[in-house]
Amino acid sequence: MIVEDDDKIRAIVADTLRKWKYAVHEVTAFEQVIEEFNQVRPHLVLLDVNLPVFDGFYWCQQIRAISKVPIIFLSSRNQNMDVIMAINMGGDDFVQKPFDLGVLVAKVSALLRRNHAYQDESLQTAHRELILNLSNSSIQFKEQSTDLSRNEFIILQFMMRNVGKIVSRDELMQVLWNDEQFIDDNTLTVNVNRLRRKIALLGLEDFIATRKGMGYIVE
Repeated sequence: MIVEDDDKIRAIVADTLRKWKYAVHEVTAFEQVIEEFNQVRPHLVLLDVNLPVFDGFYWCQQIRAISKVPIIFLSSRNQNMDVIMAINMGGDDFVQKPFDLGVLVAKVSALLRRNHAYQDESLQTAHRELILNLSNSSIQFKEQSTDLSRNEFIILQFMMRNVGKIVSRDELMQVLWNDEQFIDDNTLTVNVNRLRRKIALLGLEDFIATRKGMGYIVE
Protein backbone atom coordinates (compact mmCIF):
# COMPACT_ATOMS: atom_id res chain seq x y z
CA MET A 1 0.00 0.00 0.00
CA ILE A 2 1.54 3.31 -1.15
CA VAL A 3 0.50 6.54 0.60
CA GLU A 4 2.26 9.22 -1.47
CA ASP A 5 0.69 12.44 -2.77
CA ASP A 6 3.27 13.08 -5.51
CA ASP A 7 1.60 11.42 -8.50
CA LYS A 8 4.84 10.92 -10.41
CA ILE A 9 6.73 9.34 -7.51
CA ARG A 10 3.75 7.14 -6.61
CA ALA A 11 3.39 5.92 -10.20
CA ILE A 12 7.11 5.13 -10.58
CA VAL A 13 7.25 3.25 -7.27
CA ALA A 14 4.04 1.36 -8.02
CA ASP A 15 5.21 0.36 -11.51
CA THR A 16 8.57 -0.80 -10.18
CA LEU A 17 7.00 -2.94 -7.46
CA ARG A 18 4.52 -4.44 -9.92
CA LYS A 19 7.44 -5.43 -12.18
CA TRP A 20 8.77 -7.35 -9.17
CA LYS A 21 5.38 -9.12 -8.94
CA TYR A 22 4.09 -7.26 -5.89
CA ALA A 23 0.39 -6.43 -5.66
CA VAL A 24 0.15 -2.66 -5.17
CA HIS A 25 -2.63 -0.45 -3.85
CA GLU A 26 -2.23 3.31 -4.40
CA VAL A 27 -3.99 5.64 -1.97
CA THR A 28 -5.32 8.87 -3.51
CA ALA A 29 -8.03 9.79 -0.98
CA PHE A 30 -5.71 11.07 1.73
CA GLU A 31 -8.46 11.68 4.26
CA GLN A 32 -9.39 7.97 4.15
CA VAL A 33 -6.04 6.24 4.73
CA ILE A 34 -7.28 4.06 7.60
CA GLU A 35 -10.48 3.13 5.78
CA GLU A 36 -8.45 1.97 2.78
CA PHE A 37 -5.94 0.21 5.04
CA ASN A 38 -8.75 -1.79 6.64
CA GLN A 39 -10.20 -2.67 3.24
CA VAL A 40 -6.92 -3.67 1.59
CA ARG A 41 -5.20 -5.23 4.64
CA PRO A 42 -1.73 -4.74 3.10
CA HIS A 43 1.39 -6.67 4.08
CA LEU A 44 3.51 -3.47 4.00
CA VAL A 45 2.93 0.30 3.83
CA LEU A 46 5.08 2.90 2.06
CA LEU A 47 4.19 6.17 3.77
CA ASP A 48 5.14 9.72 2.79
CA VAL A 49 5.63 12.23 5.62
CA ASN A 50 4.28 15.37 3.94
CA LEU A 51 0.67 14.59 3.05
CA PRO A 52 -2.52 16.61 2.68
CA VAL A 53 -5.05 16.57 5.54
CA PHE A 54 -2.80 14.76 8.07
CA ASP A 55 0.91 13.98 7.82
CA GLY A 56 2.50 10.55 7.67
CA PHE A 57 3.38 10.55 11.37
CA TYR A 58 -0.31 10.83 12.21
CA TRP A 59 -1.28 7.99 9.88
CA CYS A 60 1.54 5.82 11.22
CA GLN A 61 0.13 6.21 14.73
CA GLN A 62 -3.34 5.31 13.49
CA ILE A 63 -2.05 2.18 11.73
CA ARG A 64 0.04 1.16 14.74
CA ALA A 65 -3.05 1.31 16.93
CA ILE A 66 -4.55 -1.58 14.96
CA SER A 67 -1.67 -3.36 13.20
CA LYS A 68 2.03 -4.27 13.33
CA VAL A 69 2.36 -4.32 9.55
CA PRO A 70 5.81 -3.10 8.34
CA ILE A 71 5.90 0.65 7.57
CA ILE A 72 8.60 2.34 5.49
CA PHE A 73 8.60 6.14 5.55
CA LEU A 74 9.44 8.01 2.34
CA SER A 75 10.46 11.63 2.79
CA SER A 76 12.49 14.50 1.37
CA ARG A 77 13.24 15.56 4.95
CA ASN A 78 16.82 14.83 5.95
CA GLN A 79 17.13 15.84 9.60
CA ASN A 80 17.95 13.27 12.27
CA MET A 81 14.86 14.37 14.20
CA ASP A 82 12.65 13.27 11.30
CA VAL A 83 14.20 9.80 11.39
CA ILE A 84 13.80 9.67 15.17
CA MET A 85 10.15 10.73 14.94
CA ALA A 86 9.46 8.16 12.24
CA ILE A 87 10.90 5.31 14.31
CA ASN A 88 9.31 6.56 17.54
CA MET A 89 5.92 6.64 15.84
CA GLY A 90 6.34 2.97 14.94
CA GLY A 91 8.01 3.06 11.53
CA ASP A 92 10.36 0.24 10.56
CA ASP A 93 12.56 2.19 8.16
CA PHE A 94 13.10 5.67 6.71
CA VAL A 95 14.05 6.25 3.06
CA GLN A 96 15.12 9.74 2.04
CA LYS A 97 14.07 11.17 -1.32
CA PRO A 98 15.43 11.02 -3.94
CA PHE A 99 16.02 7.31 -3.48
CA ASP A 100 17.34 4.45 -5.57
CA LEU A 101 14.46 2.21 -6.65
CA GLY A 102 16.64 -0.87 -6.30
CA VAL A 103 17.37 -0.03 -2.68
CA LEU A 104 13.66 0.56 -2.00
CA VAL A 105 12.70 -2.80 -3.52
CA ALA A 106 15.42 -4.50 -1.46
CA LYS A 107 14.05 -2.93 1.71
CA VAL A 108 10.50 -3.97 0.86
CA SER A 109 11.61 -7.52 0.11
CA ALA A 110 13.68 -7.79 3.31
CA LEU A 111 10.87 -6.51 5.54
CA LEU A 112 8.32 -8.85 3.99
CA ARG A 113 10.62 -11.87 4.33
CA ARG A 114 11.42 -10.95 7.90
CA ASN A 115 7.79 -10.41 8.80
CA HIS A 116 6.79 -13.76 7.32
CA ALA A 117 9.57 -15.60 9.16
CA TYR A 118 8.68 -14.20 12.57
CA GLN A 119 4.94 -14.72 12.13
CA ASP A 120 5.58 -18.47 12.09
CA GLU A 121 7.02 -18.64 15.61
CA SER A 122 4.83 -19.32 18.64
CA LEU A 123 7.21 -19.89 21.55
CA GLN A 124 8.66 -17.89 24.41
CA THR A 125 12.20 -17.16 25.46
CA ALA A 126 13.28 -15.75 28.82
CA HIS A 127 16.32 -14.37 30.60
CA ARG A 128 16.59 -12.66 34.00
CA GLU A 129 12.80 -13.05 34.35
CA LEU A 130 12.19 -11.06 31.18
CA ILE A 131 9.91 -13.09 28.90
CA LEU A 132 9.88 -12.44 25.17
CA ASN A 133 6.66 -13.71 23.58
CA LEU A 134 7.50 -14.72 20.03
CA SER A 135 3.87 -15.15 19.03
CA ASN A 136 2.75 -11.57 19.65
CA SER A 137 5.95 -9.47 19.86
CA SER A 138 5.52 -8.52 23.50
CA ILE A 139 7.71 -8.64 26.62
CA GLN A 140 6.76 -9.36 30.20
CA PHE A 141 8.65 -8.78 33.45
CA LYS A 142 6.90 -10.00 36.59
CA GLU A 143 3.39 -8.48 36.40
CA GLN A 144 4.16 -5.85 33.77
CA SER A 145 4.08 -6.24 29.98
CA THR A 146 4.37 -4.11 26.85
CA ASP A 147 4.33 -4.53 23.09
CA LEU A 148 7.41 -4.20 20.90
CA SER A 149 7.76 -2.80 17.41
CA ARG A 150 8.99 -5.24 14.79
CA ASN A 151 12.54 -3.87 14.92
CA GLU A 152 12.63 -3.91 18.72
CA PHE A 153 11.38 -7.49 18.73
CA ILE A 154 14.04 -8.70 16.28
CA ILE A 155 16.83 -6.88 18.12
CA LEU A 156 15.80 -8.36 21.46
CA GLN A 157 15.29 -11.87 20.08
CA PHE A 158 18.75 -11.83 18.51
CA MET A 159 20.32 -10.48 21.71
CA MET A 160 18.57 -13.13 23.84
CA ARG A 161 19.77 -15.84 21.49
CA ASN A 162 23.30 -14.60 22.13
CA VAL A 163 23.28 -14.11 25.92
CA GLY A 164 26.77 -13.47 27.24
CA LYS A 165 28.14 -12.63 23.80
CA ILE A 166 28.95 -9.14 22.52
CA VAL A 167 26.80 -8.44 19.46
CA SER A 168 28.23 -5.83 17.11
CA ARG A 169 26.17 -3.07 15.52
CA ASP A 170 26.99 -4.56 12.11
CA GLU A 171 25.49 -7.90 13.18
CA LEU A 172 22.29 -6.21 14.34
CA MET A 173 22.03 -4.19 11.13
CA GLN A 174 22.43 -7.34 9.05
CA VAL A 175 19.76 -9.13 11.09
CA LEU A 176 17.37 -6.19 10.69
CA TRP A 177 17.94 -5.25 7.08
CA ASN A 178 20.05 -8.07 5.61
CA ASP A 179 22.60 -5.76 4.02
CA GLU A 180 24.32 -2.99 5.96
CA GLN A 181 24.81 -0.82 2.87
CA PHE A 182 21.13 0.15 3.15
CA ILE A 183 21.34 1.18 6.80
CA ASP A 184 21.14 4.54 8.48
CA ASP A 185 23.24 3.95 11.61
CA ASN A 186 21.08 6.42 13.53
CA THR A 187 18.00 4.25 12.89
CA LEU A 188 19.60 1.34 14.77
CA THR A 189 20.51 3.61 17.69
CA VAL A 190 16.94 4.88 17.96
CA ASN A 191 15.54 1.34 17.98
CA VAL A 192 17.99 0.10 20.63
CA ASN A 193 17.30 3.11 22.86
CA ARG A 194 13.52 2.65 22.54
CA LEU A 195 13.88 -1.02 23.43
CA ARG A 196 15.99 -0.20 26.49
CA ARG A 197 13.44 2.33 27.71
CA LYS A 198 10.59 -0.15 27.35
CA ILE A 199 12.47 -2.79 29.34
CA ALA A 200 13.44 -0.24 32.01
CA LEU A 201 9.83 0.92 32.35
CA LEU A 202 8.88 -2.67 33.21
CA GLY A 203 11.31 -2.47 36.14
CA LEU A 204 14.40 -4.20 34.70
CA GLU A 205 17.36 -1.82 34.43
CA ASP A 206 20.50 -2.30 32.31
CA PHE A 207 19.25 -5.41 30.54
CA ILE A 208 21.15 -4.46 27.38
CA ALA A 209 24.63 -3.10 28.15
CA THR A 210 26.90 -1.21 25.76
CA ARG A 211 30.48 -2.31 25.20
CA LYS A 212 32.11 0.83 23.85
CA GLY A 213 33.60 0.34 20.43
CA MET A 214 32.35 -3.26 20.24
CA GLY A 215 28.55 -3.39 20.45
CA TYR A 216 25.90 -4.59 22.91
CA ILE A 217 25.57 -7.49 25.33
CA VAL A 218 22.87 -9.18 27.43
CA GLU A 219 24.50 -10.81 30.46
